Amino acid sequence: MSDMRLIVAGAGGRMGRTLIRALAETNGAVLTGALEAPGSELLGQDAGVLAGLPANGIELSADLWSLSKNADGIVDFTVPAATIANVAIAAERGLVHVIGTTGLSASDNAVIKSVTTRAIVVQSGNMSLGVNLLAALVKQVAKSLDQDFDIEVLEMHHRAKVDAPSGTAYMLGQAAAEGRGIDLTQNSVRARDGYTGARRVGDIGFATLRGGTVTGDHTVIFAGPYERIELAHKSEDRKIFAHGAIKAAIWAHGRKPGLYSMADVLGLGA
Repeated sequence: MSDMRLIVAGAGGRMGRTLIRALAETNGAVLTGALEAPGSELLGQDAGVLAGLPANGIELSADLWSLSKNADGIVDFTVPAATIANVAIAAERGLVHVIGTTGLSASDNAVIKSVTTRAIVVQSGNMSLGVNLLAALVKQVAKSLDQDFDIEVLEMHHRAKVDAPSGTAYMLGQAAAEGRGIDLTQNSVRARDGYTGARRVGDIGFATLRGGTVTGDHTVIFAGPYERIELAHKSEDRKIFAHGAIKAAIWAHGRKPGLYSMADVLGLGA
């Protein structure tokens, strides 16, 4: 089978450049297009050079419709508005759409889900193998322990991250909620300030830290009577997300339309 031809969205950003470098190291997939926002000062620049590689002749473009003529998929770690703009074109062109964008709203996710009757989408708050294994463990532990154990999700990222809590923290909270058999939206606490009163039984709490250059640290704490269980993952390089996303794209190529997750890619589904 020939290599899968992938477009990298947000090609001029940190994650986009990491994806381009990762593709250069990966068998089974090649870079065929580099997408950047309209008006970006990087448009027209060589994607390889921007990523710290030799020139590859692929210039950054804002025209996904044209780029997608010769592509099999798009890997998208951008911002919600850009991802939603890409969804319709990717579906129309029949591209595999790997979405690692975080900060998406319920309405954004509804738009994404609406195209999956005819399009292949792999979406995850985190594309790394380790984090997805952690989510599976969190779900199992939450299922095994009763409500005497309070659940808290702690995350820290670099100072430039713009959404909170992180998509990964939300994914871990969702895994805990599924293990408990509860609705996360009805049982989560995103912030505490002032006189809050005692902790409500069954809530899942989130705490957010920002600073420095931290790629991503996540800890899920199960705090029970006189003991505490902590499950943690620490990311050291964005390459783990890039390699996971490329793996997801290759896995999804040729599958039936639908909405898939990294749990599906890694065989960790229920």
